Amino acid sequence: MTELRRTPLFERHRAAGARFVDFGGWEMPVQYRGLLQEHEVVRTSAGLFDVSHMGEIEVEGPRALELCQSITTNDASRLEVGRAQYTIWCAEDGGTIDDTILYRRDDSRFLFCVNASNAEACRSWIESRAQGDASVRVVDRSGRTALLALQGPTAADRVAACGGAWIAGLPRFGCADGELAGKAVFAARTGYTGEDGFELFCSTEDVGDLWDALVEGQGVEPIGLGARDTLRLEAGLALYGHELGRDISPLEAGLGWAVKLDKGDFVGREALARQLAEGPPRRLIGLALVDKGIARAEYPVLADGSKVGVVTSGTRSPTLRRAVALALVDGEWVDADLSIEIRGRAAAAERVDLPFYRRPTPGRNGK
Repeated sequence: MTELRRTPLFERHRAAGARFVDFGGWEMPVQYRGLLQEHEVVRTSAGLFDVSHMGEIEVEGPRALELCQSITTNDASRLEVGRAQYTIWCAEDGGTIDDTILYRRDDSRFLFCVNASNAEACRSWIESRAQGDASVRVVDRSGRTALLALQGPTAADRVAACGGAWIAGLPRFGCADGELAGKAVFAARTGYTGEDGFELFCSTEDVGDLWDALVEGQGVEPIGLGARDTLRLEAGLALYGHELGRDISPLEAGLGWAVKLDKGDFVGREALARQLAEGPPRRLIGLALVDKGIARAEYPVLADGSKVGVVTSGTRSPTLRRAVALALVDGEWVDADLSIEIRGRAAAAERVDLPFYRRPTPGRNGK
């Protein structure tokens, strides 16, 4: 068996009583005192996630922008220095290699934050595209970089009280370098929960002190990956391996807003243009169960007794107190009367608009 990797904060998680799971080859905390309680903390206050398993790939040099443009669906040329952008890497057939956040740190320096399960594949992919070009350099900084996610409606107040007023002042999808609790950080106002919040990149040597400054110094509660999943599902956000994959295009996943066909050529453009013209064969929709039960990933979606799709993610929403699911459904059936097969029975479901949950008001300075 392959030994699971651990983040630099593993011993702190264990001391806090975390339960661990294998997540993409990493031994990660799934919960501390309970998923429901941790979910509620992020919705009402602020919680801290260790997401140091994510990958960080830097692209720099005179042709850095050109390389980023050639492998992403969104338009990186629209990124000003100090801004971030959600974007997708596609293969030639339009299938998704990964969905990422791209940060522009200066005119010729960009940073991709990629999913942990895809970090090696992403590194190899981008290196192959840059091979032989001396005017662009690709550097995998994953092994030396840790990442914390501070999320929740009071996240700005918590980070400001820790010496990060400059972080609290960032606009939505803004990013900058500076110091927090005496440590060098690269901060961004992004997130994966549907709440206001920040991503804090730092060195693996400094992350322990930064964690302690927020958890012990500011009383921010650690949150596991279990609540991270229910939070992102309520917010209708895609998870690679569920709503996205090599056999799922961003258009099928409802991410056409991040596909800019008019920006020029990029890998997968021809396939995506054809799919857009013909209509995606499947569409990602939101469903809420009318009957009792909880839909789980891989459960069949039915119409007139026949399978017309599959649940990609499902749970009982702690905030909405009802069972909800994301599902990929054949295009011609998305507006039909649908049900979900749960343990051999058809449970009626209704189509609902995404996201399932939207925070009442933007976070302070958030846009």
